[in-house]
Amino acid sequence: MTFWIITAALALGVSLLMAIALLRGRTGAEPPAAYDLKVYRAQLAEVDKDMARGVINAEDGERTKAEISRRILSADAQLRTGGETGGQPAMAGKVVAVATTVFVVGGAFVLYNDLGAPHVPDLALKDRLAMADDIRRNRPSQEEVEARTTPTAPETEISEEYKLLMTQLRAAVVERPNDLQGLRLLTRNEAALGNFVAARKAQEQVVAVLGNDAQVEDLIDLADLMVLAAGGFVSPEAERVLGRILKADGQNPIARYYMGLMFAQVGRPDGAFRIWSTLLKEGPADAPWIAPIRGQIETAAQQAGIRYELPPLNAAPGPDADQIRAAQDMSVEERNEMIRGMVAGLADRLATDGGTPEEWARLISAYGVLDEVGQAQAIYTEALQVFAASPEALRLIEAAAENAGLRQ
Repeated sequence: MTFWIITAALALGVSLLMAIALLRGRTGAEPPAAYDLKVYRAQLAEVDKDMARGVINAEDGERTKAEISRRILSADAQLRTGGETGGQPAMAGKVVAVATTVFVVGGAFVLYNDLGAPHVPDLALKDRLAMADDIRRNRPSQEEVEARTTPTAPETEISEEYKLLMTQLRAAVVERPNDLQGLRLLTRNEAALGNFVAARKAQEQVVAVLGNDAQVEDLIDLADLMVLAAGGFVSPEAERVLGRILKADGQNPIARYYMGLMFAQVGRPDGAFRIWSTLLKEGPADAPWIAPIRGQIETAAQQAGIRYELPPLNAAPGPDADQIRAAQDMSVEERNEMIRGMVAGLADRLATDGGTPEEWARLISAYGVLDEVGQAQAIYTEALQVFAASPEALRLIEAAAENAGLRQ
């Protein structure tokens, strides 16, 4: 509140000084033309004195007097035309004074609302950094967040046979906790069912069994599942896993994205923006971390007080004009075969290189059109994991799943 009082006082003070200057300069004791007449008459008297003293000769003196007399006549005519008062009209001066006040005061508030952070409490930079560090140190643990997080993935309908297999798999892992093959299989299946907490625990066992032999990919899978199980929150335990990944691979984009997410969550949007803007520049545009970054980076920039314009995203590729014309001449079987080929190509690319939410949604819808519900469900489940931290991307995925008949 103190900031707003000081700002308003300064703006009003400057406006008042400008208004006083405008109103004082509105009228004078005499019009400008009358002042000119005084000057010209004084000059005429000086010329007479100079001629009397012999400073200038008579010919030059008369010529100078003629020029001054001409100016006197012109000023006198201007005085008669303009009346006996000079300066700006009284009303015009008042209007300009009021307009200046509104412009200075209103413009200051509008400019600060655009460039500043009006909703952020008044704190010095060192206090803000200290607050962010405190939030980071005192974040809830992974298990605390999981206990109060509602699963984002819907319950998947599975057959009785599959349920029995899962029961047997879980029991086998309990009996053989160091069986890496069983643990990996359990992690995959629990994640596919949307049981992210169980999948996270299974993957933690995988990493624990591997010990120092755990690969970066194992740690990335664990970090992914930890964030998914926590509903998009980066816990202290997840941050430690990310630290292990970055120690082994300092440029790992997935770990860097999650570190940026952590900074955004603890009140350091400047750190989040720094990491995410670099990842956006590095690309590629269809990388799985690009879509969630695009959905959050503008907010991070605004909170950090940074002017930022999100670069345009190239549209997802589709069939060209020749392919469309060729499809029109095909039979139903040939057209379906062509569609299957295009869908398979898109599925392969998403599996190897990742892609945008639009492409994942398109693949889910395509499998729905082809009546391949199992494939659509698998892609849908994987997309939920890939874009778990981006509500905007999840909306596209959910809509595609509904169109494909996965969510009735």
